[in-house]
Amino acid sequence: MGNDTRTDDEVRALAQRFTDEVLNGHDLGGALDDLVAEDFVEQNPMPGQGPGRAGLAQVLGGMVAGFPDMHWDVLDTVVEGDRIMSLSVWTGTHQGEFMGIPATGRPVRVEAWTLDRYRGGQLVESRILMDAAGMLGQLGVLPAPDA
Repeated sequence: MGNDTRTDDEVRALAQRFTDEVLNGHDLGGALDDLVAEDFVEQNPMPGQGPGRAGLAQVLGGMVAGFPDMHWDVLDTVVEGDRIMSLSVWTGTHQGEFMGIPATGRPVRVEAWTLDRYRGGQLVESRILMDAAGMLGQLGVLPAPDA
């Protein structure tokens, strides 16, 4: 796709479009196909996540099924070259099965850090660190820490 050199603003715009259209718009077809490379690599895959764009679509589909009102807010970003580090918080209500956990009806607020790399206008690599223990505590699966 020609020159892969991107400005910080271009990388931020790609990441914001991914957040708006895929994560918040739940568009796991057209937008995901447009914004994520077929050979996408998740460096820190969720349990059972398959490879590539299809694996990412599978995981995000599971998240949307479990949390149909899932919404991501990007709180901060740092861009260097083709990479963007983002601090995000996603919220949702556990209304469907998620990772084998039956719906609890409980709301969650989960902090996540991602380091994403873009090439040719597409997400090619990601590493996500999510507060899974905090999420499981909010769902009542793990005991809440003592105050």
